[in-house]
Amino acid sequence: MLITLKDQSSLELPPGSTAKDLADKLNLKGPHEALGASINGKTVDLSHPLSDGDNVVLWSFDDPEGKEIFWHTSAHVLAQAILRLWPDAQPTIGPPIDAGFYYDFANLNISDADFERIEKEMQAIVSANYVSQREMLSSKEEALRLFASNPYKCELINSFEEGSPLTAYRQGEFFDLCRGPHLFNLGKIKALKVMKTAGAYWRGDSNNEMLTRIYAITFPDRKLLKEHLHQLEEAKKRDHKILGPKLDLFSLKEEGPGMPFIHPKGLIVWNQLVAYIRECLSRHDYIEIKTPTMMTRELWETSGHWSNYRQNMFTSQIEDRDFAIKPMNCPGCMLYYRGQTHSYRELPLRVAEIGNVHRYEPSGSLSGLFRVRSFHQDDAHIFMKPTDIQQEILAVLALADEIYSTFGLKYRLELSTRPEKNTIGTDEEWDIATAGLKGALDEMGREYRINEGDGAFYGPKIDFHIRDAINRSWQCGTIQLDMALPEKFELEYTAPDGTRKRPVMIHRAIFGSIERFFGILIEHYVGKFPLWLSPSQIRILTVADRHEPYARQLAKRFKDAGFHVDVDSAQESVSKKVRNAQLAQYNYILTIGDQEMEHQTANLRTRDNVVHGEIQIDGFIQKIDIERQQRQPLSPYASQSTTEGA
Repeated sequence: MLITLKDQSSLELPPGSTAKDLADKLNLKGPHEALGASINGKTVDLSHPLSDGDNVVLWSFDDPEGKEIFWHTSAHVLAQAILRLWPDAQPTIGPPIDAGFYYDFANLNISDADFERIEKEMQAIVSANYVSQREMLSSKEEALRLFASNPYKCELINSFEEGSPLTAYRQGEFFDLCRGPHLFNLGKIKALKVMKTAGAYWRGDSNNEMLTRIYAITFPDRKLLKEHLHQLEEAKKRDHKILGPKLDLFSLKEEGPGMPFIHPKGLIVWNQLVAYIRECLSRHDYIEIKTPTMMTRELWETSGHWSNYRQNMFTSQIEDRDFAIKPMNCPGCMLYYRGQTHSYRELPLRVAEIGNVHRYEPSGSLSGLFRVRSFHQDDAHIFMKPTDIQQEILAVLALADEIYSTFGLKYRLELSTRPEKNTIGTDEEWDIATAGLKGALDEMGREYRINEGDGAFYGPKIDFHIRDAINRSWQCGTIQLDMALPEKFELEYTAPDGTRKRPVMIHRAIFGSIERFFGILIEHYVGKFPLWLSPSQIRILTVADRHEPYARQLAKRFKDAGFHVDVDSAQESVSKKVRNAQLAQYNYILTIGDQEMEHQTANLRTRDNVVHGEIQIDGFIQKIDIERQQRQPLSPYASQSTTEGA
């Protein structure tokens, strides 16, 4: 039989071959290789049989699908180890997550002191190299009988739709309800680490029992584990929840949970971000609107949010009418478009809004600027004809590339296509929309992944996953084609033949949440913002009181040139003042003594302690003005002269 591979090449295999046989023939036997397979778009175990004409992709640890299989299997290894050590514990659920996996247990109490025992038992299980055996269960009744001693598994089984396929996996003596897929055998796991333990409510409901959650991670290589642990240490140093308040950028208060207070220094960064995005909008021919924060229930019923999203909305009643604070900007923009008559000559119409939205998030999920209840989105809605799709997507991709590059952020792209069920729109509309997105990505020439069936119910989408300075991935920007809202709000434009047509619409955001993007930048730069973003650009230090008048004159010159500057004339040693300025992340530190005052100069060093000595003020202002205006990522003084101790 003939099998088609990812690169569209073909390979012949004997009838009855499995995905494992294909992996063996391709000599994909390394610990990180051939962890599972996609057969005709469906991810399965390597034990899955192949048929003539199948399209097969073999997932490696470099693929998100490969990592998911690797960590899903590893969660079973953790549960098996726990049951060996604490036989009375009851396993509940154990999914893979962004970095590793967790498993929740009832009737289990452990501490960090138990981690070494757990790791040792997990290693023994991995060393046994059990083969993962997938078993189909004939019915709910059989599943309930097999898991009768575990009420949590029984509750899950009873929640499944009647007729849904039920599967379980066996490795050695351990048997667990699971949809899979799993690794073919456990020997692929070469490094493991139990990370932490925490409490978690059963099924995330605070009315349910508190369980013990154990987080862990595994890798097919010890070096990868070492790199991961190093990255975690780096991440601690960059934690925006610590750096932000320390640098006086923002704070979080009990009086406004999940609603950040942006401080004066933080607002300088914020305003620069907003000014930059507005500059980009102007160059790319967007118009900008502002819509109300609170609107009536009828609007949210029309948009579908009242029935599908109400539990995440803040609502109120005024004069016997129901209102909701907007959780997103889209419906307000629909009202703006609908309020006017539009011709095909106006399209594409690009409408932006930097709107403040509110969403109810459980208090336990709030996290600094990353997960909040009040945030601003740099939204835009682009109304267009079907023939405009590809060029408009290309324009958004180019805009996003320009913006992310300005911050030194690399990114990868993912295209998510039509889900199997519960979508709106015709097959033809979906084909046109998906072809438009795919055509734009192909023309752009960047590599991208396709997530089959992972689009929204209203249209396909492109997501941007940016990578920061320590290679962590963040999902930020998105481009979504929407066939639902133009229909719900009966949006129209006049076609060349005089008939009324429905526009195609793109939602797009690049920062996503400005609060979240701000938090990412704090960690990306470790608080050391480039000059154009920095709230702490210049600090002038005096050696003695007699130097303060000249320092104040200099400060005025810098302020007149538009820079953020302050003077430190405290009665402390110069070395201590320098250290304070460096800890506060001032880009440039100017020291004034007798010689500098006499020569009308300053002595320059940077926050990274590169010392440049005496400089002329006019030349310095000209140089850093270019640095600021061009939004240069690095200082022109960054690597010059010598580095000395403060």
